Order: sequence, then C-alpha cells, then structure tokens
Amino acid sequence: MSTFDLRALLAEHAGDGTALHARHLNHQLPRMLRTLGFDRTYVRGEGAYLHDADGRDYLDMLAGFGVLGLGRGHPVVRQALHDVLDAALPDLTRFDCPPAAGLLARRLLDEAPGLERVLFVNSGAEAVEAALKFARRVTGRPRVLCCDGGLHGVTAGALSASADPSFRAGFDPLLPGGSVPLGDLDALERELARGDVAALIAEPVQARGVHAAPPGWLRAAREALHRRGALLVLDEVQTGLGRTGRFLAHQFDEAVRPDLVCVAKALSGGYVPVGAVLGRDRIFRTVYGGMDRVLVHAASLGGNAQAMAAGLAVLHVLREEALADRARRTGELLRTRLAGLTERYELVHEVRGRGLLIGIAFGSPRSERLRTRWRLLQQARTGLFAQLVAVSLLRRHRILTQVSADRQEVLRLTPPLIIGEREADRFVAAFTEVMEEAHGGGALLWDTGRTLVRQALASR
Repeated sequence: MSTFDLRALLAEHAGDGTALHARHLNHQLPRMLRTLGFDRTYVRGEGAYLHDADGRDYLDMLAGFGVLGLGRGHPVVRQALHDVLDAALPDLTRFDCPPAAGLLARRLLDEAPGLERVLFVNSGAEAVEAALKFARRVTGRPRVLCCDGGLHGVTAGALSASADPSFRAGFDPLLPGGSVPLGDLDALERELARGDVAALIAEPVQARGVHAAPPGWLRAAREALHRRGALLVLDEVQTGLGRTGRFLAHQFDEAVRPDLVCVAKALSGGYVPVGAVLGRDRIFRTVYGGMDRVLVHAASLGGNAQAMAAGLAVLHVLREEALADRARRTGELLRTRLAGLTERYELVHEVRGRGLLIGIAFGSPRSERLRTRWRLLQQARTGLFAQLVAVSLLRRHRILTQVSADRQEVLRLTPPLIIGEREADRFVAAFTEVMEEAHGGGALLWDTGRTLVRQALASR
C-alpha cells in the first residue's frame, strides 16, 4: 500500500501558501491581503482563537463569516468525525436510505415547527438554488424577488435573487427577478400585482450591513405573498443555528411561517460543507411528484455520512451548551457596551444587530478636522474607514474582523457563539483604543488610510 504523509507535505511547504495561491488560485487574494496587512500565517486554531508561529493569539470575531459557530476544533464534532470515518459506512451508494440523513433531518425539523421535509446539499448557495427551483416549480412562475442590499450567493441562480450590483456586474443577464426595499410592503404588493412572482427570498437580518427586517414585516409579507399564490423563502444561512439568539432568526416572531428555509455555514461545524433546505410537505410532494421525478433535484455529495455526522454533532452541542441563549446574552452585552461609545466618538453612528450578528456603522463626523479626513477617504472609496478600523484591530490588537460589505462603512462582527465576557472585554477595549486614535489624529491609522487611498485610486 502506498503511503501519504500529509503532515510532512504541509511542513515542507509551510511558507509557500501565498506563492501557491498567487500562481495557481485567485491571484488577487494575496495582493489584497498584503495591501491590508492581513497576510498573516496562522498555524493553529482553537475555540475563538487563532495562533501564529510565534505563539501569539488572535481573537477571531469573524468565524469564517459565521461558519465556525462552535469555534474551531470543537471536541464533540471532532469525535463524531473520527467515529464516522472509523465506522467505514457504505456511504454514497445513491440507492439506499442511510439513517444519519434521516436523523439529522428530524433534528432540524424538531427545531423548526411547521416545516416537514429537508433536502441536503453542500453549501448555502446550493440551498438557495434549490429553493428558487422549488418555488418556480410549485407556482409555475418565473420571478423571484429579493430585498435591496441582500446577497444570497454568487452562483448564477442565487445571484439572480441578489440586489448587489458589485457582484452582478459582468454576469448579466441572469434569471428574471427584481428587488424591493427591506420593510416596504407597498413595493412588494406592486411587484406581486404583476402576477409572475414565484417567491420573495429574504434574510431576517441582512448580513451585509446588518439590517434587521422591521417588526411584523416578514409576517405581513408572507400574507401578501400567499394571497397572490407566491412563497416566502427565508435565507438563514448566516442567521440560523443560534446566531441571533434563537435557533432560526425568524422565530423571534412566531407568526412568521416561511414556506422554505435555507441553512448552511455553522451546520458544518467548520469541517464538512453541508447545507439544507427545510420546507413544507406540499412543496416537496409537488417537486418530487412521482417515482420518475425522484432525482429531479439532488446533490452528488448531499447527505454524505461525514456531513451528517458533523451536523448531528453541531445540533447536539447547540442544545447541550445552550449556545443560542449564550449568543443572545453575549450579543446584548457587546451591543450595549459598544452603543455607549456612540456619544463619545462622533465617527461611530450606530450599533445594530441581533445576538452575535453585530454591525458597527460609521458616518461623517461633526468636527471640521475629522470631516476633512473623512471626505478624503470617501472620495477615494466608500468603506475605507471601516476597513481602516479592521486593519488596526488586527495589526495592533490581534483581533480578526472585517467590513460588512464592499463600499459600506460598517464593521461586522460574527464571532463564534462560544465567546463570553472575556472576549467581549478584549474587543471593546481594543475598539475603544482604535477610536481614540482615530479621533485624536493618530498617525498609524490615518497613514494606513493614505496607503489605502492610493491603492483605491490606482485600481480605478
């Protein structure tokens, strides 16, 4: 039997990651990381922390954009994956009904009353793609509406149901769609009056910009959609699995009863990609309308044993460690302490979000001295100040964050749900120091700003 030593191979190329990416993958990624000063090499991850070769720790307030809900290397998930590999299950025969998939489906549906069936796929974008197809099949209509500011994936179908022009540019024409302002029921009614809308897809809290749907709007939207024979699809890829303080974010309003719900990211445990569509029985019975339609929508690797084991372990940990409640409590602590800084620092305009999905929004300051610097950044590229804050938090305080979206002055926090008061204290103290420097004219932050301005202007 041939031998393969992964550890030796990775050790041999320990310093080659940037060069390999530049040569064989997306060549812009290393360039971007160098420009921002994010070109760090991490050698280990554990819980809410990353570690470099010098033994320094970095607080991860990004968690892979929400993938690492349980943090890195959770022992329960690791053990489940060891167990499933050691079991040598007859996986992916495609013509059997493995119990692990049924068990995970049942556990998901236990947490989502009113939904009766599950389709397993490999990612959030795939879950959205399936939901779009299901909605079009059930209604016989072509258009899926989205909300302004939303992004539901970058595959062709998911991008059709996204309103962000920076991602759509160069890829049109896509599927027929349209968008309405988040919370605008009249705009939704006008689109529905055209008679060709299959569904509205929306996030209970938009991850890009961290904007929550106004209270009662999703409920009213569902009623309007159903009157016109259309469906409500909720994208909970980022907001689901305890992120906002409930298992699913829409559950803060029990009257919101979606037809389809997409989940992914944290369901993987940070190990094996997995996504799912939870839906109503009648929708699945229409899509899979006969034995000749049994494979009308499927995923080659969907429901594989490793992914199902990871998902079962994640749901076990979420319940046993009450992580949704922890996310709610820690999120309230963070938002309260950060909101207190809005009066102290004129560049900090608003702190918003729910649970551990938090947005810190920056805006034009009152004082002329700061306004001059703010305008310089805005003229070069909107969003540079928020990026400066992310850079300073990493360089000076070893805290990993990132902007909420391109050309938005919003810093987004999506830390692992396992963080507590210690991590909240560390972040607030570091953020306060960065704001002190920004408002006091600190050279490091604004000199970095000039570098980013030059890069932004050069890329035009």
